[in-house]
Amino acid sequence: MRTILRRSPLRRWSPLAAIGAAAALLMLSATSAQAATLTFGYDASGSTHIASTDSTVALGPTQLITTVDMTTGAFTGSMELPGSRSSFKVAGFIPVTADVSFEPVTPVSGTLTPHPEGGGHVVQASTSYDIRLSNIDIAGFPTFTGSHCRTIDPVAINLATPADERFQLFSGGNVSATYDIGDFEHCGLNTWLINLLVPGDGNTLSFALSNGQVIP
Repeated sequence: MRTILRRSPLRRWSPLAAIGAAAALLMLSATSAQAATLTFGYDASGSTHIASTDSTVALGPTQLITTVDMTTGAFTGSMELPGSRSSFKVAGFIPVTADVSFEPVTPVSGTLTPHPEGGGHVVQASTSYDIRLSNIDIAGFPTFTGSHCRTIDPVAINLATPADERFQLFSGGNVSATYDIGDFEHCGLNTWLINLLVPGDGNTLSFALSNGQVIP
C-alpha cells in the first residue's frame, strides 16, 4: 500500500495582514525614537561682567529647557533672560544707569559628552542674543534713547563646563563663557556715547544650572 504525503498549502499574507505588520513596525520605530530623547528643565541663575564699563549685570533667575538625544548627547533648547538694571561710572565719577536685556536670537544648542576622567559630563553649547539698552540715566538725568537701542549684530556666546568641573544630568553644574560686544544702533543722540563706552571684548558670563528634572 502506498502512503500518499500531502503538502500543506503555503500561507499567504493577506493585504490586511501586511498593512498591520507595517503599522506595528512604524509604532515600534516611533517608540524607540521617543525613548532616545529626553527633555530636561533646569533652574538657571547667573551674571555677566562687562569689561569696558567694569559693571556686572544679573542674569536670571530663569529656566533652561533643553531636549537631549541620549544616544549622541546632542541637545537644543531655549533660555529666556529677564531684564536687569545696571550701573557704572564714566571717567570714574559720572554715574550711568540703564535697563539691560538679553533677547534670544538662536536656540541654545550643543553637546553633552562624558568627562574623560569620568564622574560626570562636559557641556559645550552656543547661542546668541541681542543686547538692548533702555531707560538710560546719566548723572541722574534721563536721556532720550528710545526703546530700539540694541547691538547691530547678535552677540555670540559659547558656553562650556569649567575645566575642573563636571556637569550632572540631574544636579546640574556651572557653565561659563567669554564673549565680545559689538556696536549699537537706534540709540538716538546717545548712539555715539554708547558705542564709545560699551562695546569691547573680554566680557565674561557664568550660569549655575540646578534642579534638573525630566519634563514629560
